[in-house]
Amino acid sequence: THNLPPGLEYLNQLDQIIIHQQVELLEAILGTETSSKYEIKNHLGQRVYFAVEENGCFDRKLCSPIRSFTIRIADNAGREVIRVIRPLRCNSCWFPCFLQELEVQSPPGTIAGYVVQNWDPFLPKFTIQNQSKEDVLKIIGPYATCGCFEDVDFEVKALNEMTTIGKISKYWSGFVNNVFTNTANFGIQVPVDLDVRIKAVMIGACFLIDLMFFENSLDGL
Repeated sequence: THNLPPGLEYLNQLDQIIIHQQVELLEAILGTETSSKYEIKNHLGQRVYFAVEENGCFDRKLCSPIRSFTIRIADNAGREVIRVIRPLRCNSCWFPCFLQELEVQSPPGTIAGYVVQNWDPFLPKFTIQNQSKEDVLKIIGPYATCGCFEDVDFEVKALNEMTTIGKISKYWSGFVNNVFTNTANFGIQVPVDLDVRIKAVMIGACFLIDLMFFENSLDGL
């Protein structure tokens, strides 16, 4: 564990990660967009990290689901351990040369890996890459991300796309909560022995999936 990026030691023990968006009172009452804040927890509900999205009001209002952002993830001591960077890019299958790509750093300034959107006319598809941009895993979502009162699963697969090793799930948490606060609740399930850098990249993938498919939806309704 002495070779792990500082702050990621705890991920070495986890095979399940919960991401819960914090509800801002002003946003809940007036519908005014504020910077997103998240708690990242273990399967027991204990907070492991805290994440804050940084971007401008212009980006949030005019570019909402495709906006650029930097998400800073800190441990419980307040030390930034992961940085997720998303540039402003296209969100349409009609522009396959300029699809989504997200960079994850851990520690900040050191590349841990990438999330790259793959072109597909029907299914949401992404590739998880390591720091050398070598393909490691695939993420394949369902044809319809509207869960109709059910969880929505994005399967984590081996590169051959035949073997499923985990999933990223959007949890449906109820009509009132979703419609009036639009909060995000996600779960990541991966093998416990997966490289902690790739686990950090999976957290970044979760944020990207949230913005691309659930930011302006009724979250499964």
